[in-house]
Amino acid sequence: MYNRKQNVIKMAHQLFIEKGYQATSIQDILDYSGISKGTFYNYFSSKNELLIGIYKTIYKQLEKDRNDLLIGRNPADIDIFIKQLELQMISNRKNKLIALYEEVLASNDADLKQYVQNARLKSLHWYFNRFIDIFGEEKKPYLLDCAIMFQGIIQHNLQYNRMANESGEKISRVVGYSVARLVKLVEEVAESGNQLHEPNLIEKWLPSCRKNDNGFKNQLLQLTGAIRKAVTKNLQDESEKEKHLELVDFIQEELLHRNTPRKYLIESALSTLKASSIWKIDNSQLETLIEDYFKQLEEIESN
Repeated sequence: MYNRKQNVIKMAHQLFIEKGYQATSIQDILDYSGISKGTFYNYFSSKNELLIGIYKTIYKQLEKDRNDLLIGRNPADIDIFIKQLELQMISNRKNKLIALYEEVLASNDADLKQYVQNARLKSLHWYFNRFIDIFGEEKKPYLLDCAIMFQGIIQHNLQYNRMANESGEKISRVVGYSVARLVKLVEEVAESGNQLHEPNLIEKWLPSCRKNDNGFKNQLLQLTGAIRKAVTKNLQDESEKEKHLELVDFIQEELLHRNTPRKYLIESALSTLKASSIWKIDNSQLETLIEDYFKQLEEIESN
Protein backbone atom coordinates (compact mmCIF):
# COMPACT_ATOMS: atom_id res chain seq x y z
CA MET A 1 0.00 0.00 0.00
CA TYR A 2 2.82 2.40 0.89
CA ASN A 3 4.52 1.97 -2.50
CA ARG A 4 1.24 2.51 -4.37
CA LYS A 5 0.54 5.64 -2.35
CA GLN A 6 4.04 6.97 -3.08
CA ASN A 7 3.47 6.26 -6.77
CA VAL A 8 0.28 8.35 -6.73
CA ILE A 9 2.21 11.16 -5.03
CA LYS A 10 4.90 10.95 -7.71
CA MET A 11 2.41 10.92 -10.60
CA ALA A 12 0.33 13.77 -9.16
CA HIS A 13 3.46 15.84 -8.62
CA GLN A 14 4.36 15.41 -12.29
CA LEU A 15 0.87 16.54 -13.30
CA PHE A 16 1.03 19.59 -11.01
CA ILE A 17 4.36 20.55 -12.61
CA GLU A 18 3.00 20.15 -16.15
CA LYS A 19 -0.53 21.55 -15.76
CA GLY A 20 -0.48 23.47 -12.49
CA TYR A 21 -2.14 22.53 -9.22
CA GLN A 22 -5.39 24.41 -9.81
CA ALA A 23 -5.79 23.10 -13.38
CA THR A 24 -5.29 19.46 -12.36
CA SER A 25 -8.45 17.63 -11.34
CA ILE A 26 -8.75 14.52 -9.21
CA GLN A 27 -9.97 12.72 -12.34
CA ASP A 28 -6.74 13.74 -14.12
CA ILE A 29 -4.80 12.16 -11.25
CA LEU A 30 -6.90 8.98 -11.39
CA ASP A 31 -6.37 8.62 -15.13
CA TYR A 32 -2.63 9.37 -14.98
CA SER A 33 -1.99 7.10 -11.97
CA GLY A 34 -4.27 4.27 -13.12
CA ILE A 35 -6.18 4.04 -9.84
CA SER A 36 -9.85 4.16 -8.93
CA LYS A 37 -11.57 6.97 -7.08
CA GLY A 38 -12.07 4.66 -4.10
CA THR A 39 -8.36 3.91 -3.94
CA PHE A 40 -7.54 7.61 -4.14
CA TYR A 41 -9.79 8.41 -1.17
CA ASN A 42 -8.26 5.52 0.79
CA TYR A 43 -4.97 7.40 0.54
CA PHE A 44 -6.06 11.06 0.64
CA SER A 45 -9.15 12.89 1.85
CA SER A 46 -8.71 15.60 -0.81
CA LYS A 47 -6.42 17.01 -3.48
CA ASN A 48 -5.11 19.39 -0.82
CA GLU A 49 -3.98 16.50 1.37
CA LEU A 50 -2.25 14.98 -1.65
CA LEU A 51 -0.34 18.21 -2.26
CA ILE A 52 0.75 18.25 1.38
CA GLY A 53 1.91 14.64 0.90
CA ILE A 54 4.07 15.84 -2.00
CA TYR A 55 5.62 18.57 0.14
CA LYS A 56 6.35 16.14 2.98
CA THR A 57 8.02 13.65 0.62
CA ILE A 58 10.28 16.36 -0.81
CA TYR A 59 11.19 17.81 2.60
CA LYS A 60 11.97 14.40 4.07
CA GLN A 61 14.42 13.61 1.25
CA LEU A 62 15.97 17.09 1.48
CA GLU A 63 16.48 16.74 5.24
CA LYS A 64 18.23 13.40 4.75
CA ASP A 65 20.46 14.76 1.97
CA ARG A 66 21.43 17.83 4.03
CA ASN A 67 22.19 15.69 7.09
CA ASP A 68 24.30 13.28 5.03
CA LEU A 69 26.63 16.18 4.24
CA LEU A 70 27.22 16.76 7.97
CA ILE A 71 28.28 13.22 8.86
CA GLY A 72 31.89 13.26 9.99
CA ARG A 73 32.21 16.97 9.29
CA ASN A 74 32.43 20.04 11.49
CA PRO A 75 28.98 21.73 11.61
CA ALA A 76 30.78 25.09 11.88
CA ASP A 77 32.34 24.63 8.43
CA ILE A 78 30.60 27.24 6.29
CA ASP A 79 31.51 25.32 3.11
CA ILE A 80 29.22 22.48 4.28
CA PHE A 81 26.43 25.01 4.77
CA ILE A 82 26.98 26.27 1.21
CA LYS A 83 26.69 22.72 -0.14
CA GLN A 84 23.52 22.19 1.90
CA LEU A 85 22.04 25.37 0.44
CA GLU A 86 22.93 24.32 -3.09
CA LEU A 87 21.17 20.98 -2.50
CA GLN A 88 18.11 22.83 -1.23
CA MET A 89 17.96 25.22 -4.18
CA ILE A 90 18.45 22.40 -6.69
CA SER A 91 15.63 20.46 -4.99
CA ASN A 92 13.35 23.51 -5.12
CA ARG A 93 14.03 23.99 -8.81
CA LYS A 94 13.72 20.30 -9.73
CA ASN A 95 10.41 19.95 -7.86
CA LYS A 96 9.04 23.35 -8.98
CA LEU A 97 8.30 24.25 -5.37
CA ILE A 98 8.22 28.00 -5.94
CA ALA A 99 5.53 27.68 -8.64
CA LEU A 100 3.48 25.40 -6.37
CA TYR A 101 3.87 27.83 -3.47
CA GLU A 102 2.65 30.69 -5.63
CA GLU A 103 -0.45 28.74 -6.69
CA VAL A 104 -1.24 27.87 -3.09
CA LEU A 105 -0.84 31.45 -1.90
CA ALA A 106 -3.08 32.67 -4.72
CA SER A 107 -5.81 30.24 -3.68
CA ASN A 108 -8.36 30.73 -0.93
CA ASP A 109 -7.55 27.51 0.89
CA ALA A 110 -6.71 28.34 4.51
CA ASP A 111 -5.28 24.89 5.35
CA LEU A 112 -2.85 24.89 2.44
CA LYS A 113 -1.76 28.44 3.17
CA GLN A 114 -1.12 27.49 6.79
CA TYR A 115 0.92 24.47 5.75
CA VAL A 116 3.10 26.56 3.42
CA GLN A 117 3.56 29.17 6.15
CA ASN A 118 4.67 26.45 8.58
CA ALA A 119 7.07 25.09 5.96
CA ARG A 120 8.68 28.51 5.62
CA LEU A 121 8.96 28.80 9.40
CA LYS A 122 10.67 25.39 9.53
CA SER A 123 13.10 26.58 6.87
CA LEU A 124 13.77 29.71 8.95
CA HIS A 125 14.25 27.47 11.99
CA TRP A 126 16.85 25.45 10.08
CA TYR A 127 18.75 28.59 9.04
CA PHE A 128 18.72 29.85 12.63
CA ASN A 129 20.14 26.59 14.01
CA ARG A 130 22.81 26.34 11.32
CA PHE A 131 23.83 29.94 12.00
CA ILE A 132 24.36 29.03 15.67
CA ASP A 133 26.61 26.16 14.51
CA ILE A 134 28.58 28.47 12.22
CA PHE A 135 28.74 31.78 14.08
CA GLY A 136 28.59 30.55 17.69
CA GLU A 137 26.35 30.91 20.73
CA GLU A 138 27.69 34.38 21.52
CA LYS A 139 25.98 35.73 18.39
CA LYS A 140 22.71 33.85 19.01
CA PRO A 141 20.76 36.98 20.14
CA TYR A 142 21.11 38.38 16.59
CA LEU A 143 20.86 35.22 14.52
CA LEU A 144 17.07 35.05 14.16
CA ASP A 145 17.15 38.55 12.65
CA CYS A 146 19.97 37.43 10.34
CA ALA A 147 18.08 34.26 9.37
CA ILE A 148 14.99 36.31 8.45
CA MET A 149 17.07 38.67 6.32
CA PHE A 150 19.04 35.86 4.71
CA GLN A 151 15.86 34.01 3.76
CA GLY A 152 14.86 37.07 1.75
CA ILE A 153 18.35 37.61 0.33
CA ILE A 154 18.75 34.09 -1.08
CA GLN A 155 15.18 33.97 -2.42
CA HIS A 156 15.36 37.29 -4.25
CA ASN A 157 18.91 36.81 -5.52
CA LEU A 158 17.82 33.54 -7.15
CA GLN A 159 14.63 35.07 -8.54
CA TYR A 160 16.25 38.11 -10.15
CA ASN A 161 19.32 36.22 -11.32
CA ARG A 162 16.98 33.78 -13.09
CA MET A 163 15.25 36.71 -14.81
CA ALA A 164 18.60 38.15 -15.89
CA ASN A 165 19.85 34.82 -17.25
CA GLU A 166 17.18 33.17 -19.38
CA SER A 167 19.31 30.07 -19.83
CA GLY A 168 19.09 29.51 -16.08
CA GLU A 169 20.93 30.87 -13.06
CA LYS A 170 24.12 29.29 -11.78
CA ILE A 171 22.96 28.22 -8.35
CA SER A 172 26.46 27.79 -6.91
CA ARG A 173 27.40 31.36 -7.84
CA VAL A 174 24.22 32.83 -6.35
CA VAL A 175 24.57 30.79 -3.15
CA GLY A 176 28.26 31.69 -2.76
CA TYR A 177 27.55 35.38 -3.28
CA SER A 178 24.62 35.34 -0.81
CA VAL A 179 26.58 33.52 1.90
CA ALA A 180 29.45 36.00 1.55
CA ARG A 181 26.94 38.80 2.22
CA LEU A 182 25.60 36.81 5.17
CA VAL A 183 29.01 36.69 6.87
CA LYS A 184 29.33 40.48 6.70
CA LEU A 185 25.70 40.88 7.79
CA VAL A 186 26.19 38.79 10.95
CA GLU A 187 29.36 40.71 11.85
CA GLU A 188 27.63 44.06 11.39
CA VAL A 189 24.44 43.18 13.27
CA ALA A 190 26.33 41.61 16.20
CA GLU A 191 28.71 44.57 16.40
CA SER A 192 25.81 47.03 16.45
CA GLY A 193 24.08 45.18 19.29
CA ASN A 194 20.76 46.05 17.67
CA GLN A 195 18.21 43.26 18.02
CA LEU A 196 14.79 43.26 16.34
CA HIS A 197 13.47 39.80 17.25
CA GLU A 198 14.17 37.70 20.34
CA PRO A 199 15.54 34.26 19.33
CA ASN A 200 12.93 32.46 21.46
CA LEU A 201 10.20 33.78 19.13
CA ILE A 202 10.97 30.97 16.70
CA GLU A 203 9.81 28.48 19.34
CA LYS A 204 6.51 30.32 19.72
CA TRP A 205 5.96 30.35 15.97
CA LEU A 206 6.40 26.57 15.66
CA PRO A 207 4.70 23.68 17.50
CA SER A 208 6.32 22.67 20.78
CA CYS A 209 7.95 19.26 21.03
CA ARG A 210 8.47 16.63 23.64
CA LYS A 211 11.93 17.81 24.70
CA ASN A 212 10.18 20.30 27.02
CA ASP A 213 8.60 17.33 28.82
CA ASN A 214 10.40 16.89 32.16
CA GLY A 215 9.60 13.16 32.13
CA PHE A 216 11.42 12.72 28.82
CA LYS A 217 14.36 14.84 30.01
CA ASN A 218 14.73 12.87 33.24
CA GLN A 219 14.58 9.53 31.41
CA LEU A 220 17.18 10.68 28.90
CA LEU A 221 19.57 11.92 31.59
CA GLN A 222 19.17 8.69 33.56
CA LEU A 223 19.86 6.45 30.55
CA THR A 224 22.80 8.45 29.18
CA GLY A 225 24.27 8.57 32.68
CA ALA A 226 24.13 4.77 32.91
CA ILE A 227 25.86 4.42 29.53
CA ARG A 228 28.63 6.84 30.59
CA LYS A 229 29.27 4.70 33.67
CA ALA A 230 29.43 1.55 31.54
CA VAL A 231 31.85 3.20 29.11
CA THR A 232 34.12 4.45 31.90
CA LYS A 233 34.12 1.11 33.69
CA ASN A 234 34.41 -1.35 30.79
CA LEU A 235 36.44 0.33 28.05
CA GLN A 236 40.19 0.21 28.66
CA ASP A 237 41.38 1.98 25.51
CA GLU A 238 41.39 5.71 26.27
CA SER A 239 40.73 6.83 22.71
CA GLU A 240 37.76 4.45 22.42
CA LYS A 241 36.47 5.61 25.78
CA GLU A 242 36.70 9.27 24.74
CA LYS A 243 35.00 8.53 21.40
CA HIS A 244 32.06 6.78 23.07
CA LEU A 245 31.61 9.47 25.72
CA GLU A 246 31.55 12.09 22.96
CA LEU A 247 28.82 10.15 21.17
CA VAL A 248 26.69 10.00 24.33
CA ASP A 249 27.22 13.75 24.89
CA PHE A 250 26.27 14.43 21.28
CA ILE A 251 22.98 12.51 21.56
CA GLN A 252 22.07 14.26 24.79
CA GLU A 253 22.97 17.70 23.42
CA GLU A 254 20.95 17.19 20.22
CA LEU A 255 17.82 16.07 22.06
CA LEU A 256 17.85 18.58 24.90
CA HIS A 257 19.41 21.71 23.46
CA ARG A 258 18.94 21.71 19.70
CA ASN A 259 15.68 23.18 18.44
CA THR A 260 15.47 20.64 15.62
CA PRO A 261 17.33 17.45 16.60
CA ARG A 262 18.95 15.78 13.61
CA LYS A 263 17.45 12.30 13.56
CA TYR A 264 19.85 10.85 11.01
CA LEU A 265 22.94 11.91 12.99
CA ILE A 266 21.47 10.63 16.27
CA GLU A 267 20.71 7.27 14.65
CA SER A 268 24.28 7.13 13.33
CA ALA A 269 25.68 7.83 16.82
CA LEU A 270 23.38 5.17 18.32
CA SER A 271 24.50 2.65 15.70
CA THR A 272 28.15 3.16 16.67
CA LEU A 273 27.33 2.78 20.37
CA LYS A 274 25.34 -0.42 19.73
CA ALA A 275 28.30 -1.98 17.96
CA SER A 276 30.39 -1.53 21.09
CA SER A 277 30.98 -4.21 23.72
CA ILE A 278 29.54 -1.90 26.39
CA TRP A 279 26.08 -1.91 24.81
CA LYS A 280 23.80 -4.10 26.91
CA ILE A 281 20.14 -5.06 26.69
CA ASP A 282 19.21 -2.44 29.29
CA ASN A 283 20.60 0.31 27.09
CA SER A 284 18.06 -0.53 24.39
CA GLN A 285 15.74 1.62 26.51
CA LEU A 286 17.59 4.66 25.16
CA GLU A 287 16.92 3.57 21.58
CA THR A 288 13.22 3.03 22.39
CA LEU A 289 12.97 6.43 24.10
CA ILE A 290 14.47 8.17 21.08
CA GLU A 291 12.23 6.28 18.63
CA ASP A 292 9.16 7.33 20.63
CA TYR A 293 10.41 10.91 20.69
CA PHE A 294 10.69 11.15 16.91
CA LYS A 295 7.33 9.41 16.41
CA GLN A 296 5.75 12.10 18.54
CA LEU A 297 7.48 14.83 16.52
CA GLU A 298 6.15 13.30 13.31
CA GLU A 299 2.64 13.27 14.76
CA ILE A 300 2.96 16.96 15.63
CA GLU A 301 4.16 17.79 12.09
CA SER A 302 1.32 15.83 10.48
CA ASN A 303 -1.36 17.85 12.32
